[in-house]
Amino acid sequence: MSLLKMQGIKKSFNGVEVLHGVDLQVEKGQVHALLGENGAGKSTLMNILTGVYVADEGNISFDGHEYTKITINESEEYGIAFVHQELNLFNDLTVYDNIFLGKEYTKGKITLDKSKMVKEAKDLFERLGVAINPTEVVANLKPSEKQLLEISKALFKNAKLIILDEPTTSLNNDEVDHLFSIINGLKAEGISFIFISHKMPEIFKISDSYTVYRNGSFIATGKIQDTDPESITKLMVGEAYSSGETYEPRQVGDTVVSLKGYSGPGFKDINLDIKKGQIIGLTGLQGAGSSELLHAMFGCLTPTSGTFTVNGKKVKPGSIHDAMKHKIALLPPNRKENSVIPDMTILENMYLAEQTLSARHLPIKKAKEKSRYAKFKAMLNIKAESEDLPILSLSGGNQQKVFIARWLNTDAEVLLFDNPTQGIDVGAKAEIYKLILKFAQEGKTIIINTLEIPELQRVADKCVVFYDGRIKKILEHDEIQETKVMLYSTNAMKEEVL
Repeated sequence: MSLLKMQGIKKSFNGVEVLHGVDLQVEKGQVHALLGENGAGKSTLMNILTGVYVADEGNISFDGHEYTKITINESEEYGIAFVHQELNLFNDLTVYDNIFLGKEYTKGKITLDKSKMVKEAKDLFERLGVAINPTEVVANLKPSEKQLLEISKALFKNAKLIILDEPTTSLNNDEVDHLFSIINGLKAEGISFIFISHKMPEIFKISDSYTVYRNGSFIATGKIQDTDPESITKLMVGEAYSSGETYEPRQVGDTVVSLKGYSGPGFKDINLDIKKGQIIGLTGLQGAGSSELLHAMFGCLTPTSGTFTVNGKKVKPGSIHDAMKHKIALLPPNRKENSVIPDMTILENMYLAEQTLSARHLPIKKAKEKSRYAKFKAMLNIKAESEDLPILSLSGGNQQKVFIARWLNTDAEVLLFDNPTQGIDVGAKAEIYKLILKFAQEGKTIIINTLEIPELQRVADKCVVFYDGRIKKILEHDEIQETKVMLYSTNAMKEEVL
């Protein structure tokens, strides 16, 4: 039985139609994958469903009732909850404060009934099989716990349909499995999910059905069991899709990056030499130390021992500015928290890093910066109407290209990419893979940290597998296989740590 039907939904912004009469149907007690590249119209449609936008045309039916338009408050009352990729939690408040915000229990007219709220939060977590302390401050929670807290908030509001936008981005494999077991349990209770993701293995593991959009148009819908990942990807990307291997071997030069006995928060005794024009992939279970290593190399974390040199010159520990002077760049994993300056334009976000290096020079010359931006826009294929638009007007993939331009603008030669394709669509991913190979061909030295092994198969010359903060194994390109990497990253393959 259908829970949600959206038919002929159209939406325009400033005279430009972004949804061209699209349809969506979600059944009760099912997980429905909503698929498409960034800019396909998924977010706009979900914002119409949750009352953020009003559709120009079309009909919405939810739980047997017809609506011409829905407000934000009404969508919540009807039982629709949206768990965004950028979680909407108050880090300085407790867990139970976040659940009951705006709906607090009171004793009398003034006093909050803390004990009742804590008890109900505990009951909610027990229902989900979640071990979270209701009185803990949210800032102290792990990403997986924050994700489950958002779902708990939705259940507290008696949600019948929960929209999950890239819910596994910050989770490791065990945490993903736990989340999926919770989703399956709630599905058995009759709760429905709209699952938005770019990760094909997860889509096929958790979803019952799917709908694909492309460029604001409805493309296809069906049951997951009747299709396969390559067919879905072709529907999402269109004729431009190619499943061919991206990797291209190339000549490499002398050693550029050298780590000797390098230890710090989360990693121990790292010994690694990386050559000019080489692409090295780092991987391992989340928390294994590979991400922390990149952040220490850029000066965000301070190492405790060992040396790090670039072209034979020692990089000052714990100094971002010194790392930048050594032509090192870091593309961090969380765009929203670590890259985006939301109040600035695309142009300002691009030239920010270079201006930090040249702060003692003459004032910023906008014409000069626009000229530089134009060069990078063409090089990286950044899709933006104007450099003066807010950075948040761009899709995730185009934002990431702006941040790559930010570092190319500093003439960086050592590029540290921490999960560079996190939360972006397959088309943008393919573009970034090609850019990485192009940078290596031009002689830049690249280190990529990622949990996605197919990513390393497409670009990496070598794969360095981490376990418990140490290098467990270094695999050559033709040895990079998901099963093999998992054996080393879980320590199931008993070999001496390097």
